[in-house]
Amino acid sequence: MDNGFIEITNTESLDQFLQRFNATGAVLFKHSNACGVSSRAYSEMAQLENPIGLIVVQQSRPLSAEIERRWSLPHQTPQVLIVRDGELVWNASHFEIKAATVAENLRQVEQ
Repeated sequence: MDNGFIEITNTESLDQFLQRFNATGAVLFKHSNACGVSSRAYSEMAQLENPIGLIVVQQSRPLSAEIERRWSLPHQTPQVLIVRDGELVWNASHFEIKAATVAENLRQVEQ
């Protein structure tokens, strides 16, 4: 994918992504390709310089359900999660998703 997005389609690729970025915090973005709000959030996320794990919910519904189960979150799209050491440390959804806010929270996680 372009703009630093790395598509994640199953639990195995999710676990690989989380392990790869474990030390700095992994950014996950649940995206709906049929939603205007999600399209706006995608544009925000594309501004980030960090790699972003992209989960397109229409293509990866079981993975979306696994994310909900793993971190006890309600299903929302768009939704951004920052995970470090297997723990959810920050999340936002819908109009809360702003590139500057995600970047600031990621900086705090990296410290």
